[in-house]
Amino acid sequence: MRTTWRRVGALAALVSLAAGNSLAEPTVIVLSWDGVRYDYLDRGGLPALERVQRDGARAERLIPPFPSSTFPGHVTLATGAPVDRHGIVGNKFFDPALGPDAVFDYGADARWIDAEPLWIAAERQGVRSAVFFWVGSETDWRGRGATYRMAPFDSRVPERKKVDQILAWLDLPAAERPQLIMAYWRGADHAGHRHGPDSKDVRRAMGAQDAQLQRLLAGLDARAAWSDTTLVIVSDHGMISVSQPLDARRLLREAGVAARVVHASALALVYLRDPSDTAARRRATRALSAPEGVTAYASDQLPARLRYAHPSRIGQVVAITSPPRIFRSGARGVAERALRALGGSTGGHGYDPLNVHEMSGIFVAVGRGVGTGVRLPAARAIDLAPTVASLLGIEPPEHSEGDVLDLTP
Repeated sequence: MRTTWRRVGALAALVSLAAGNSLAEPTVIVLSWDGVRYDYLDRGGLPALERVQRDGARAERLIPPFPSSTFPGHVTLATGAPVDRHGIVGNKFFDPALGPDAVFDYGADARWIDAEPLWIAAERQGVRSAVFFWVGSETDWRGRGATYRMAPFDSRVPERKKVDQILAWLDLPAAERPQLIMAYWRGADHAGHRHGPDSKDVRRAMGAQDAQLQRLLAGLDARAAWSDTTLVIVSDHGMISVSQPLDARRLLREAGVAARVVHASALALVYLRDPSDTAARRRATRALSAPEGVTAYASDQLPARLRYAHPSRIGQVVAITSPPRIFRSGARGVAERALRALGGSTGGHGYDPLNVHEMSGIFVAVGRGVGTGVRLPAARAIDLAPTVASLLGIEPPEHSEGDVLDLTP
């Protein structure tokens, strides 16, 4: 499907426009804008997003799972399941249960996901789906996949091409047209990391995303699609300024602990060379708890509310910190300190979203099934999948734990 937009010609679009063609069947488009903090919506200069909020619904904020990072967040959005259930515990992690060298490193293989994604639930119930870059969408999940999917992931693909493809999917004949469309947009994540959440770069990134959203809205207007179509825009996490890098590997070396370490922004995962070495686990816990603002837990003693205690993927010790501290490797930490010394700023995420509200993302929706000017309290990422399923008239994904949001007045 890499060249789908080339195969769906302009003629189909012209016929659709000339006929004022509605889609007839309920259709839901879900966009995820990476790293868009909930209060970015209030900064002005975003006319397309302002239209969606004015004509539709907005939640106060969208609470991501812990950790509030891209891969765990996107899989929670797609499954309605918390991290300990769907199994994507970070952007990178090891799983000794799958083999001594089994590593998930920004992976695309759906076999790592333990909970049913929304597009699979739709297909299972006879609803065609189309996915343009979403974690876990590039390969089949337990023998089933989206009817249309773009692969492999390519960060260079512009949002302009994604808009063109979404509209091309809507212009397909009724017997081929997807009813569920999901697409990843780059949002403001890169700008937020490099320059901080309050930078001009974030404003520019949001402006560029909004311009492409305006193209999508115009395309839906031209197709008279709103009576049958709901557009939902969410984000996987927020962003906050960070300034105090910590190197967990160095702390463990100084404590004489042999382990593999994954730095994951707000947390560090420790995989001991000998997982049964309880003395090494105690030394690691003490060493990582020594810096101010860091708490280290044996992996089987994590607070239950975090929903993070996966049985095989989080190692033997998990260290958790809060902003402005952040776990970084030695070289990257040195670079960040140098940038701060020059007056620069960097951003990070991954923190406990219940304690750090800046981790919260956005939820806005407009179209079929959505009232005008609706304002909701804080929603949760796990609520997206069941809400979309309800709009489509299908059952939610099998492992969903979320609630259906009431988007009506």
